[in-house]
Amino acid sequence: MILTVTVNAAIDRTLAVPNFHVGRRHRAVEQTAIAGGKGVNVARALKALGRPVLATGTAGGGTGGRIIELLEDEGIPNDFVRIQDESRMSTAVIDPTDGVTTEINERGPALSNAERDRVVERILYLAQGAQIVALCGSLPRGVPTELYGDLIEELRRLGVTTVLDTEGEPLRIATRACPYLVSPNVIEAEELVGHEFADDEDRLNGVREIVAIGARNAVITYESGCVALLGGDSAERAAYRVTVDPREPLSAVGAGDAFLAGYVAGLYEGRSAEDCLRFAAACGAESVRHVGAGVIDPREVERLVPEVTVERLAEPAFLSP
Repeated sequence: MILTVTVNAAIDRTLAVPNFHVGRRHRAVEQTAIAGGKGVNVARALKALGRPVLATGTAGGGTGGRIIELLEDEGIPNDFVRIQDESRMSTAVIDPTDGVTTEINERGPALSNAERDRVVERILYLAQGAQIVALCGSLPRGVPTELYGDLIEELRRLGVTTVLDTEGEPLRIATRACPYLVSPNVIEAEELVGHEFADDEDRLNGVREIVAIGARNAVITYESGCVALLGGDSAERAAYRVTVDPREPLSAVGAGDAFLAGYVAGLYEGRSAEDCLRFAAACGAESVRHVGAGVIDPREVERLVPEVTVERLAEPAFLSP
C-alpha cells in the first residue's frame, strides 16, 4: 500500500474565466471543486492508475468535512485526523483564451500541540501497512518546520520508503534527513540549493547538490520534463535527462503531483529507474489536459509513454565548469 500525507489539505476550486484581467469584473464560464493538497492530488492519480493508496492528513471544520465527503465521492480511501480550526480553500483561475493560470492559496488552519501529536501518531500507525509514504505539501500553522524530517527518521526505522515533495524550510530540513526521493520543481529546487538555474546544465548540477544535502535520489521537474540523479549510494547511480513534447495545456495545476504519482506507481511495482521516469513524465504530460490536480486518464498515459525520451548521462555531466 502507498500512503500519502497531506497535513494541510484543502478544497481546490477552479474557475474558467475568459480574458481574465486583474482589477476587472468577470464571470466564470465553468467551475469545479475537488479535495486537494499535494498528497491528495497524488492519491487521486494513484487511484486512477489502479495502485493501492490511502490518503491521510488533517481536516478541520466544515471545509474539512467537505474535503472528506469529496474524497468519498471519488472513492479515494482516506483516514484523516479531524482538527478544530478550519481547513483552507485554494482557488485557481484559468483563462481558456491563453491557458494562463492564476493561483490563490489560503494560509490554512493552525494546529494545537495535541492535534499535531495525533497527526504524527496516525501517520506512523498507518505507515505500518505501507511500503511507500509520500510526504507532500505545506505545513499548517503551529507545526514545527522539522515535522517532515522527524517523520522521515521514524519511517526509516519502520523500514518504509519515503518520498518528499514540499518547499522552503521544511524541504531543506527534511532533505537532510535522507529521504529516498526528493522531487521539487525548478523554483523549489533553486530555493533549496540557494541559487538560480540558467540552463539545463545548472539543473543537472542542482540534483547533484540536492543529493549532497542528504536525499538518496533527486528529481527536478519542469514543463518539458525533468532531470534526475538516481541510484542512491549504489554503483548503479546515474544521471538522467527526460523530455516529452509539452501538450497544449487546459490546466497545468497539479502536473508535478501527477508526475510524482507516476514515479511512485513505478517504484511500488519495482520498475527500473528509467521506466519510473518515463511513466512519471507521461503522467505529468497527460494531466495538463484536465481541469483538476491529479486527474489523469490511464489509457492516455500508456499512449504517451513511448513518446517520452529518457537519456542516461555520464556522471561528469555534473561537474561544474
